[in-house]
Amino acid sequence: MNEYRVKGLSCGNCALGLEHQIKELEHGETATLSYNTGKLKLDSRVSLTQVEQILKSDNAYIDWNQAQIARSDHSDGHRHDNHSHAHDHEYDSGDHSHAHGHSHEHGNSKMIKLLIVSAILYLAAVFAGDSVNEAVLTGLYLVTIVLSGYSTFLRGLKNLLALRFTIDTLMTIALTGAVAIGEWKEATLVALLFGLNELLEGLGMEKARRSMETLLKVAPKEAVLLKNGIDTVVPIASLKAGDLVVVKSGEKIPSDGVVEEGKSSVNEAAITGESLPVEKEIGAPVFGGSINNEGVLQIRIEKAYQDSSLARILHLVEEAQETKTPTELFINKFARYYTPIIMIIAALVIVVPPLLLGGEWSKWVYQGLAVLIVGCPCALILSSPIAIVSGITRNARNGILVKGGVFLEQLGKIDTLAFDKTGTLTKGEPHVEQMVVYDPERFLRVAGSIEKSSSHPLARAIMKKVADENVETTSPDEMQTVSGQGIVAQVEGRQYWLGNERRMAHLRIPAEVRAQIDALKAEGLTLVVVADQERILGMFGIADEIREESKAVIAQLHRAGIRRTVMLTGDHQKTAEKVASLVGVSSFYGNLLPEDKVSKIRELGQQGTVAMIGDGINDAPALATAQLGIAMGKGTDSAIETADIVLMQDHLGKLPEAVSVAKRVNTIIRFNILFSLGLKIIALLLTIPGWLTLWFAILSDMGATLFVTLVSLTVLIGKNKV
Repeated sequence: MNEYRVKGLSCGNCALGLEHQIKELEHGETATLSYNTGKLKLDSRVSLTQVEQILKSDNAYIDWNQAQIARSDHSDGHRHDNHSHAHDHEYDSGDHSHAHGHSHEHGNSKMIKLLIVSAILYLAAVFAGDSVNEAVLTGLYLVTIVLSGYSTFLRGLKNLLALRFTIDTLMTIALTGAVAIGEWKEATLVALLFGLNELLEGLGMEKARRSMETLLKVAPKEAVLLKNGIDTVVPIASLKAGDLVVVKSGEKIPSDGVVEEGKSSVNEAAITGESLPVEKEIGAPVFGGSINNEGVLQIRIEKAYQDSSLARILHLVEEAQETKTPTELFINKFARYYTPIIMIIAALVIVVPPLLLGGEWSKWVYQGLAVLIVGCPCALILSSPIAIVSGITRNARNGILVKGGVFLEQLGKIDTLAFDKTGTLTKGEPHVEQMVVYDPERFLRVAGSIEKSSSHPLARAIMKKVADENVETTSPDEMQTVSGQGIVAQVEGRQYWLGNERRMAHLRIPAEVRAQIDALKAEGLTLVVVADQERILGMFGIADEIREESKAVIAQLHRAGIRRTVMLTGDHQKTAEKVASLVGVSSFYGNLLPEDKVSKIRELGQQGTVAMIGDGINDAPALATAQLGIAMGKGTDSAIETADIVLMQDHLGKLPEAVSVAKRVNTIIRFNILFSLGLKIIALLLTIPGWLTLWFAILSDMGATLFVTLVSLTVLIGKNKV
């Protein structure tokens, strides 16, 4: 299978139609076209010329600057490398899009301008009324229809000729019918409203399609290969199992492997979600994508990049995003039945009375065209988008960014919320939770003097505690860092040790102190011990700090109707249990790698509708797998891009309000649909005695549309909370 990037897709329903046409080509049976990712997969034998012609019918095209031509039997690494290559050509891609004039962003801008011009012309025609020549009035309406509805008309005409019945088909017949009976005003309004719907449906999709590209920017691009004593910078994709690489302080580890030389602390948050750095020494395993905090490590690569932890994360996100299209499928199914039914009813109204009941053809043609206008799905189309846009606006005022209407609807349906721990329920920053002091005079002063020049996360936590206690520090006379264990320093002429308990091998630790160390470790705390040559001066118990609002938010969510709250974390079970009990979640799971989180989300998804909240790269696969992904605003770019909703204020405080707004939006949408359908049914029943007039059809359609719009706008009413 070959893989290509497609741009210019106008809607999910259109993408499904294009996919169906491509499948009808020779060797095209296995073709797939994803609207969410803009990705087309084809058998290599399919004619690309024919495919491009099909795509062109919907103003879509293959972006050759970002095309990924990857055989299915190639490794994932080749695909990722091709992705990276595409990134190197982003500027060219932009030129290509501009040349075609079909980029989604450009398309939205063009649509907005056309709708504004169309609305101005329509209002001018309405207010002009009988004061201008009829030909001028008709010309204004015609220009407005062409500007706002020509693409819909052309698509509907093509579908009609191919006997494919969609909403576009009905809109084309409605436009033609309204014009045929001289109702230019109604025809113009139909074109304008449908153009608005298309615009609302397409807003924000480009960001969703770029989630994979953003993730790929996180991946290391190069590695330092050590061979025959010579350092060589090589592309990441060229690494293979058995290679020896050098990773300096601040650099990313290129792939999964084992430390062969050196000691350091490694930030594995991107992979495991562990907020605190993990000490690594000879023989310790490391994950690709982790960051070396200090020192120099020599790592023996055990997996080629395409098989590494980070590559698996990227693949999981890609897979999950391609399968998340239930709403688009539902809309397409609804249109498939609704449109032909309205057309059949209109045809029966026109034909049956004259042929079987001796009715007048002119009267029943009039009635049939009125049915088409009544059946026009304007109110139905606007039942959802205006309520959704209002809900999105309301949430934005409260600091919640919702990336699309389907995600707002989904937020109102969830009954299970899964939380990542690090950076979500907690701040993702180490802080001193407990402090055991044996020498009050020297403990904080010595610790502060040693750690004041360090940028290590644990050092920052200790310095914050020292500052909070207003303890004065001095500069050490001499200092030696032993990577992975701690520091030996001379302060005011005396030698001190600072680090984990293993660094205190020069001391005989009393039983009561050992018991205290074991107790702190049992609580899931990371220890930093300070000692002189004779005894331990004290110790810090450091943990990730829980957000102040977490407990209250969990309680509010339960009251708002969320049945179950679950915490998923890469931290060990003891830490997970402690945090879960403090914040009040229903259940928790620890020691989870990204693929474990995905499995747990899928398991929870079988029991209800699940949303996942996280902030790290390691959360991205779970965010994409859940029915709804929610990211913290100061999380990694990949998590934010992959997520469907972003908490812009970087805390959970506004989440319960967002859920309430979403539930209200869903209630209004259901009401709007029932109201608009009910009014149409009543109007259609009036055709039985022949009482349905064109003016009643116009007023009922416009009235339903206006009423639905006003009801939808009530979502905006309420106190803004920023």
